[in-house]
Amino acid sequence: MTDGFDWLFFTEVLVGGLLSGVMYALVAIGFVLIYKTSGVLNFAQGAMLLFSALTFVSLVERGVPFALSLVATLLVMALLGLAIERTVLRPLTNRPPITLFMATLGLSYVIEGAAQLLWGTQVHALDLGIEDLPFDVGGVFVSQFDLFAAATAATLVAALIAFFRWTRVGLGFRAVADDTYAALAVGLKLPVIWASVWTAAGVVALVAGLLWGARLGVQFSLSLVVLKALPVLVLGGFDSILGAIVGGLLIGAGEKLAEVYLGEYFGGGIESWFAYFVALAFLLVRPGGLFGKPVVERY
Repeated sequence: MTDGFDWLFFTEVLVGGLLSGVMYALVAIGFVLIYKTSGVLNFAQGAMLLFSALTFVSLVERGVPFALSLVATLLVMALLGLAIERTVLRPLTNRPPITLFMATLGLSYVIEGAAQLLWGTQVHALDLGIEDLPFDVGGVFVSQFDLFAAATAATLVAALIAFFRWTRVGLGFRAVADDTYAALAVGLKLPVIWASVWTAAGVVALVAGLLWGARLGVQFSLSLVVLKALPVLVLGGFDSILGAIVGGLLIGAGEKLAEVYLGEYFGGGIESWFAYFVALAFLLVRPGGLFGKPVVERY
């Protein structure tokens, strides 16, 4: 305690917010992968997240071993990503961005409907074997599940970085993201790159779906977590994985601190809308985000 301010409590709130931000960043990374290569704001990412969690938990409940259920769901999400690229994105190549956005918006409802037909509408509890208990770190209590989620997210990001830096397809992804026409000119096959990216987005949706499903329960409202990713993308930039991570941390920490230290002045409940207020203010100052490409207005 210094001058009446409880720094230990402040640190606990801050750490909790940062770890929550990691969960937001996981969802945002799925958006970034698609937007960076094709310019599509994939609003179906939330439905993909729901579909992955629902598929996994339904297989486990039917007696399929945990590891086998994970592998099977991974294959399902990879196939789903490929199917989306082949049946939705490829036929709409070179269409206006609003057309692509509306296509993914409609696709989200199709995926949710398919999930309902396959697995039903009941709520499922998802147990990953990690208890959500406080862990004492130097007097600061941190959730064990949040630490596990952060470690999982760090592993996923490291794997993505390695994939994009040292594999042929990953290098092709970076080339397409930098300059699509130049990449085509040197012989890169754009459909292959797109298919690989949508597959990667499916894998990211699986990881995020399992973590969010374990936290909130697997239910159809789970798809709405994409709304939490939008302020993250605004802050970090729609085409930057690093931006998604930094944006997630800033949003997570900001909304927790705002709720604790500013909520009393607004009657409470500030956490539910604070991130959107920050995102709106940020759009007025730096619409391209912290790490995104600068927005240049042409006259």
